[in-house]
Amino acid sequence: MGLFKKSPEERAAIAELKAADAALHANQRREEKAGIREETPEYLRLNATANEKAAKVSRWHGGTKRGR
Repeated sequence: MGLFKKSPEERAAIAELKAADAALHANQRREEKAGIREETPEYLRLNATANEKAAKVSRWHGGTKRGR
């Protein structure tokens, strides 16, 4: 698409990344509040999901994907 226009796929990938990040950070806040200081299996699962979603989004929009 154009320089500033996102395709429907790009918009969906950005939304998925934001949701994954929100879930990861919500879990992090819960674990910190409970006094958990090590990486739990749930944290590792959510982090892996967030990383997978970030790989599909360009750096311009907060992901880790390089170029087009």
